[in-house]
Amino acid sequence: DEQLDLISSGKLWRFHGGIHPQENKQQSNQYAIRDAGIPATLVIPVEHKGHTPELLVNIGDSVLKGQPLTKVYGAMVVQHASSSGTVIAIEKRCDLHPSGLTVLSVVIQTDGLDRNIKYIKPQDYQTLAPAILVDKIQQAGIVGLGGAGFPSHLKLTPHKKPKLLLINAAECEPYITADDRLIQEQAQEIIAGINVLKHILQPTLTIIAI
Repeated sequence: DEQLDLISSGKLWRFHGGIHPQENKQQSNQYAIRDAGIPATLVIPVEHKGHTPELLVNIGDSVLKGQPLTKVYGAMVVQHASSSGTVIAIEKRCDLHPSGLTVLSVVIQTDGLDRNIKYIKPQDYQTLAPAILVDKIQQAGIVGLGGAGFPSHLKLTPHKKPKLLLINAAECEPYITADDRLIQEQAQEIIAGINVLKHILQPTLTIIAI
């Protein structure tokens, strides 16, 4: 509690050592986020750390944006189609990882229409129990983007109530400005998401690190 009070007061802790490389942020932090468009082919990995889920699609199936491709299994999340099209292959493909290892993937030839499933407007999160929200997060397929793809719902089921919720928007690496631009352009959406997390975790203090 004393440390939380110090954090709230704006105290900074310093440490010896470390490096401060050339930031090189100006090349991209002054430009708005742009839509990358729809690729001709989507390769969606469904295997995670050797675990293969039950597939809900077959080769030749038509799929819509947001359609589940896998069933939820254990601690893993549901994988979804990120645009509409036709499943043309279910096979091992190179994973988006420096290892170059192959993982079972669903390959979709997109139709360029980006047709989506019919979404059901969610109930007000403040009326829902935290466990229900955590399940919805798992079903939505939300994972961390730090490289490991760690399922977000597992982070939201701590063994004890956390005192500090830290929203990590600190981009230490040179050139990277994705968090910077998201905060500039989508601040209200970020705050809305933080409020959901606060409802689930009930932390004593919430801070955004930039």
